[in-house]
Amino acid sequence: MVDYTQQGRWIKLRKGLRYVRLYGPRRTLAKIHGQYHKNRRYDRFPALVTPPPAGGHVGFLGCGNFAFSTLAWFLRRQHGRVIRAAMDIDLHRAASLYDVYGLRYYTDDAERILGDPEIDLVFIASNHASHAGYAARALEAGKHVHIEKPHVVTRGQLVRLCRAMGESTAQVALGFNRPHAPLTRALRSHLDAESGPGMYNWSVFGHPLPADHWYAKPEEGGRVFGNLCHWTDFLYHLVEERQRYPIRIIPVRAATPDLDIAVSFVFGDGSIGSITFSAKGETFEGVRETFAAHRGDTMIWLRDFETLDVEIGMRRVRTRSFLRDPGHAERVRRSYALARPGPEGPAGASLRYVWETAELFIATDEALRGDRAVEVGPFDPRRLEEPAADGVRDVR
Repeated sequence: MVDYTQQGRWIKLRKGLRYVRLYGPRRTLAKIHGQYHKNRRYDRFPALVTPPPAGGHVGFLGCGNFAFSTLAWFLRRQHGRVIRAAMDIDLHRAASLYDVYGLRYYTDDAERILGDPEIDLVFIASNHASHAGYAARALEAGKHVHIEKPHVVTRGQLVRLCRAMGESTAQVALGFNRPHAPLTRALRSHLDAESGPGMYNWSVFGHPLPADHWYAKPEEGGRVFGNLCHWTDFLYHLVEERQRYPIRIIPVRAATPDLDIAVSFVFGDGSIGSITFSAKGETFEGVRETFAAHRGDTMIWLRDFETLDVEIGMRRVRTRSFLRDPGHAERVRRSYALARPGPEGPAGASLRYVWETAELFIATDEALRGDRAVEVGPFDPRRLEEPAADGVRDVR
């Protein structure tokens, strides 16, 4: 992935102008600021007041670029100064988020966030292997949790997370945003009006990553956990629960098991979904993705969450979003509603959903690494009796 802060002025200008067209000026400024945030270093850390000032009720675990430029940005835009504190093992990043968003304190100790009685909602955006452990501990402390993808990287972590959900009155939201995009809601209305099995295809062009990137560490799960889980979750939503299982997963892979891949999913109702994921070169506009669907008389093409084309018989309809919107704003709004419900009430994830979405991307990774077809079934509560692992690791 190119670090655009190190590029020449002309490339920076072109990148900025392209993003203004895609996301608007304010969102573009946040994305640019996020690029500099992740590399920011303090000669002297900002001074803290002890005890910290009152106010705010949201805590952050993990202060990387996504937490800074997406989660924190939408929270402040939608709800004001609700973030109380931020934690990262890289104290510079926690301090930077504190500085820019006006927090009450920052720290490199996760226990301070988890033990703060003023915090009732925790956003977890740390490294992948730490998500489930932090979430379980937050639930045990009675705090609602937003977990960025992936919510687990092992089945042991999944068991522990689901046990904690079952034993806590607090709720969980998962960071899968694409099902909440406005154009997704539009395409679902067309597909749901048809009957019978569907054909669904995602074509995704992602960023290449250096060999020493933290995604490549064995404990972090790789690109299926870091990227592909977004699109397995999307396909999961398209098939009705009663007809979803069993799901057969059929992989096609090149030399690297989670890069330059194609995976097919055959659902219980006969629907077929596929995902192709390529990361051969830099994509100037970020991840590029195209979804195509055919169910009944309806054919659909969704491109980069900017345009939606629907063809039903002789009728053609094109819907264009003014700005690219993959659903982050709505996802953050729904997660915040865990602690501050709106008129529709809180929107927590069910234990079944947490389990089944994780099982789907874990099994997808196993199919690709083993270069063999595998089959998964629905959630069985007896699986919660299996040994569980804590899985807490350093955050990024």
